[in-house]
Amino acid sequence: MDAQEIERFGGLLKDRKHDLEQQNQMSAEARDTVALDQQSVGRLSRMDAMQGQAMAQAQERQRSKELMRIEQALTRMQNDEFGYCVECGDAISGKRLEVDPAALFCLKCAQANER
Repeated sequence: MDAQEIERFGGLLKDRKHDLEQQNQMSAEARDTVALDQQSVGRLSRMDAMQGQAMAQAQERQRSKELMRIEQALTRMQNDEFGYCVECGDAISGKRLEVDPAALFCLKCAQANER
């Protein structure tokens, strides 16, 4: 993989990181504690709000995991380790990196880890 390809993947990773950080900021209110005041919010509305809060928290956890994977990929770029499987050391195919630039494993190792 040449420097131009690595730079392009780095740009994709940084763009995705920026998008995820913006989504986290926008959903902060949805993750806030649900008020238990029955005078202003009925029981069913409160349950809906709590369900919405739980979904927003789950989405935030997923975004945090993806942000961590992106940070790891950017670190591998700095260490000239990007594009190589962390398990076997073989090159990760360009097509796989197109789908997921933060991929840690080559296809063979990823399939083996799923079992």
